[in-house]
Amino acid sequence: MNNPLVLRAVTRVYRGDAGDLPVLRGADLSVRAGEIVALVAPSGAGKSTLLHVAGLLDRPDGGSVLIEGRDAGGLPDAERTAIRRDTIGFVYQFHHLLPEFTALENVVLPQMIAGKPRRLAEERARTLLTTFGLASRLGHLPGKLSGGEQQRVAIARALANGPKLLLADEPTGNLDVATAEAVFAELLSIVREHGLAALIATHNPDLAARMDRTVTLRDGRLA
Repeated sequence: MNNPLVLRAVTRVYRGDAGDLPVLRGADLSVRAGEIVALVAPSGAGKSTLLHVAGLLDRPDGGSVLIEGRDAGGLPDAERTAIRRDTIGFVYQFHHLLPEFTALENVVLPQMIAGKPRRLAEERARTLLTTFGLASRLGHLPGKLSGGEQQRVAIARALANGPKLLLADEPTGNLDVATAEAVFAELLSIVREHGLAALIATHNPDLAARMDRTVTLRDGRLA
């Protein structure tokens, strides 16, 4: 069985008027199904860049990005989009919910985009949101939800299409300590329950310690 995520000698360079800025300098990483990996790095070291490359939101300048054994880094945009939709779930520090849609609709939409009938999409959305303690908030717009509730909806949305790989960029970094703890515990629980591969960037050493292992990004490489 192929690992959901493998990075091989990945490089990424930002080019600007002031010259080239190498961010990734040969990053290597493998994340197995059912494994939760903490990604730790100083601010500005390139955590978000690494996650964007791993999640096919950004193209590497060199090396390989393998998603379930398929080298996806250089695929055409349409194929990369299909892999992101069907295989990868994203959670960001800020929830990025669509403000004009309810909690339920925010989780239904990505499923319908993937071709699932609305009835089945709503059924799965209700199940996920109920798992995250939001059964009574399905019809609420994001502006009527607390920060922790909004992030729970965002996590449910990331899991809606049954991804094999979950990428999270400081998913609780914008929450107070108590809410962050509760949301993170729920996230870990559902990731383990479904055997996902997960790469989660965090500044919090206590959260990192609860994952299966930690990798550190420094000087463009992972160790």
